[in-house]
Amino acid sequence: MEWTRAGLEGEGFSGFVRFAELQAARVPTAPGVYVIVRQRDGEPEFLPSNPAGRFKGKDPSVARQRLDAEWVAGAEVVYIGKASGGASGRRGLRKRLDEFRRFGEGEPIGHWGGRLIWQLEESDTLLVCWKETDEEPALMESAMILEFATEYGRRPFANLRN
Repeated sequence: MEWTRAGLEGEGFSGFVRFAELQAARVPTAPGVYVIVRQRDGEPEFLPSNPAGRFKGKDPSVARQRLDAEWVAGAEVVYIGKASGGASGRRGLRKRLDEFRRFGEGEPIGHWGGRLIWQLEESDTLLVCWKETDEEPALMESAMILEFATEYGRRPFANLRN
C-alpha cells in the first residue's frame, strides 16, 4: 500500500475530512478501519500539554522527548484505528470516530488510543478517512500497522502498540 492520501483512496478509503467536519460527514455505521492523515510536510510542532479529555482522570499529555521519539519522519499517516460493531453490532465507524473527535475536544471519553495526535499543533488540519470491512477490523488494523512498520521501520506516530 502507498501510505498517502492517493494510495489510501486507491485502496477504497473515503471521507478525508477534518475532525471538525465529522458530524456532518456521511460516516458509515458499519465496522471498519480508519486512518488519520497529515497534510503538511516537515517537522511537526507539539503542544506542551494535550488538550484531549481526561478519561478516568488521566492526563493524556506526554513529554516532548517522547513525542519526538514516536514521530515518523516523512509519513503522511499518523494513526491507524479500528471500529468494531461491538456486542450489539451498532458501534461501527460513526460511533468510534465521534468518540475520537469528542475526546480530542476535551471530553472524558475512553479513546486513549491515538491520543498523541491531539498534542500536534496542527491537529485541526488532520484528515480522517475510513473503509468498511467484512473482515474483523482488529485483524485488518494489525495487518495495516505491520505493513506500515515494514515500510517505515516503526508504527505510525500515534499507534503506541500493535
